Amino acid sequence: MINPSIKIELSTMPSQPGVYQFLNKENKIIYIGKAKNLKKRVTSYFRSSISSRKTKNLVKNISEIKHVVVNSESDALLLENSLIKKYQPKYNILLRDDKTYPWIVIKNEDFPRVLTTRKVEKDGSEYFGPFTNYKTVRTIMDIFSNLYNLRTCSYDLSKENIDNKKYKVCLEFHIGNCLGGCEGKQSEEDYLIYISNIRDFLKGKLSSSINYFKKEMNEASNKLNFEKAQKAKEKIELLNNYQSKSTVVDSKLKSVDVFSIISDNTHAYVNYLQVAYGRVIRFHNVEIKKKLDESDKELLLISIVNLREKFNSKNKTIITNIDFENVLDIKFIVPKAGDNRKILDLSLRNATQFKIEKLKQIQIVDPERHSLRILDQMKTDLRLNKNPVHIECFDNSNIQGSNPVASCVVFKNAKPSKKDYRLFNIKTVLGPDDYASMEEVVYRRYKRMTKEGDNLPNLIVIDGGKGQLSSSVKALKKLGLERKIAVLGIAKRLEEIFYPNDPIPLYLNKKSETLKVIQKMRNEAHRFAINFHRNKRSKKAMVSSFDEIPGVGEKTKILLLKKFKSFKNLTKISEEKLSEEVGKARAKKIKEFLKSKS
Repeated sequence: MINPSIKIELSTMPSQPGVYQFLNKENKIIYIGKAKNLKKRVTSYFRSSISSRKTKNLVKNISEIKHVVVNSESDALLLENSLIKKYQPKYNILLRDDKTYPWIVIKNEDFPRVLTTRKVEKDGSEYFGPFTNYKTVRTIMDIFSNLYNLRTCSYDLSKENIDNKKYKVCLEFHIGNCLGGCEGKQSEEDYLIYISNIRDFLKGKLSSSINYFKKEMNEASNKLNFEKAQKAKEKIELLNNYQSKSTVVDSKLKSVDVFSIISDNTHAYVNYLQVAYGRVIRFHNVEIKKKLDESDKELLLISIVNLREKFNSKNKTIITNIDFENVLDIKFIVPKAGDNRKILDLSLRNATQFKIEKLKQIQIVDPERHSLRILDQMKTDLRLNKNPVHIECFDNSNIQGSNPVASCVVFKNAKPSKKDYRLFNIKTVLGPDDYASMEEVVYRRYKRMTKEGDNLPNLIVIDGGKGQLSSSVKALKKLGLERKIAVLGIAKRLEEIFYPNDPIPLYLNKKSETLKVIQKMRNEAHRFAINFHRNKRSKKAMVSSFDEIPGVGEKTKILLLKKFKSFKNLTKISEEKLSEEVGKARAKKIKEFLKSKS
């Protein structure tokens, strides 16, 4: 039942772009959202058809709704982002990141220093970053120290102080790391060429530095200063080596951001690549826990706004795997082919790898969460009413109707529960009839479980197509269980999933975890049934052969079976060794019998 005051708010809400806030009884903001049409979006939360448990919990806690109208959807997005950061509502996605990332700063001073910092100040200096990996920062700073004679002192190198000879050169000058700007031995104009090249380098453009050292090398070579020319050549090689190790994409891609997202039922994984001058100069991955079954489009948009703000990106073009129109006044590209598609595929590959690594970590650190995630995915993929915590899978095995057997394997929390596996000898079916055999086994299994009060499974998987599935349903109907247990069949050829009374099969993604669990169950049931059938045939063959030997009774047959395992092994045993087990007389009869059979 909707609160009367909320009903009034909904009826008077404008159909314009804006931001809305949901407040609880304590007048605390619990959710903030944006909308192209406020009335349509906010009203959608109060539909009776909403199936999401999380959304229902949110709506149940709403006591008041506030909203603000803005000029465009882009303005709404930016305002939503800033309000979420300020209030951090319970039901919103929070892209928290406790790290303080490193920056490289060119100080706003005479003879500017180039330093690393974790604190951005409004002092007129130029900040480049942030960098997600401090190792990258150290590598870049090492390159700068090898390429350029930058000062490291904190002196105030104003023209007045230099002219007044306030400072003396230090050890850095004497070992060749600094050119002595403090005593006027290097002009600020020459020093600023270094800074200009460094600025271009940090923007991803290495050509300025390469051209500078090529010019220096040629000039030194013309003056026969081969030592200086060699040093310049080594610096060019250093730059080329760094450039080759950077991820090169397309030189036509001057400055673009690349975002991609993949997701499952509970989490989304976003990859961000920043490209400049044909190279990836920054990458970052984000894992987002879903709170209200948000769509990939919503989550990616939140990530784009946050990451561009975090990394101070001003790029006007974004390549992504989801299309956005008229948002943020930015050009969005969803490429289908060409170089743009290659860089998007690289981003998707990184997002996928990031997801795999996260899931492996969860599997080790929090196996319960890992199992729950798979069960949630199976519930969605297989259209079940609840998580299939307990699943049982059946398979038949026979050769032209001989020694028919069946197996039942049990998975709990998406893992094998081997102590619950069961084997069946087919009792009521004559000849090779898989359908009747499946009906018998399913009936016997659940008749006994019902009688003994055992917990029934949430899902039954039948190894076979429509025929085996129909036979299983027939058995469940006899027991009155057809509406209490979900049942499906899997056909081997195309891995088709069949449901009762549904002629159209379900095809799962070949890489989906749901299909992998079902395949693992099917293969396990097949292996278990085949092994049982093989052992039964072997025992029968061996016992029936011994029935023909005069003087060998039941006890002797069992003794030989336990000791030598198979008829083949028995043929290899000497008469002397055999006599140790059954006596000389019986051993002689057995060996004579074996010779007559060979």
